[in-house]
Amino acid sequence: MHRAVLAEGLGSMLLAAAVIGSGIMAQRLSGDGAVALLANTLATVAALAVLIGVLAPISGAYFNPAVSLVSLLRGQLSLTAAAMYIAAQLLGCCLGAVLAHAMFDLPLLQAATHARDGLGQFRPV
Repeated sequence: MHRAVLAEGLGSMLLAAAVIGSGIMAQRLSGDGAVALLANTLATVAALAVLIGVLAPISGAYFNPAVSLVSLLRGQLSLTAAAMYIAAQLLGCCLGAVLAHAMFDLPLLQAATHARDGLGQFRPV
């Protein structure tokens, strides 16, 4: 079980680093938002395919707390396994963001500067 949890954490970390890192690189290399989005998408698909291929035999390659939760509800994961997977995935994603920032010489921890609002955003009343 420890090996599977480690695989989930590592996979989540590397996937987050790939998604965030490819987004940073795409923005730096392209002035066109559509091209940057396409580059980010292609890099994400490639990274996810490699990670699934390598880590699926060890842990199932869930890499996402929502996927782990649905697998728990479907009876594919035990409560203990799901809880351990989710903790490893959350930690892995946070470490992946730090890793991506380190790769691009950005502050390791930073607050978002882009304001987001609209119908798709939650706003407490």
